[in-house]
Amino acid sequence: MSVGLIFKIAAVGILVTILNQILKYSGREEQAFLVSLAGLILVLMWIIPSIYELFMTVQDLFLL
Repeated sequence: MSVGLIFKIAAVGILVTILNQILKYSGREEQAFLVSLAGLILVLMWIIPSIYELFMTVQDLFLL
């Protein structure tokens, strides 16, 4: 996992937290939930290839 990916995930987390708080204080809990869900999906789409690569590396290690 690269350092750039970690910084991207941190930036999305900060942005989602700020938007979530703003939406909750304005009484829009549904939109706050959707923003959190969208942030989670975005981060998962970035992380899944790294997890797949990890599993392939572990599989290659034990198949030798």
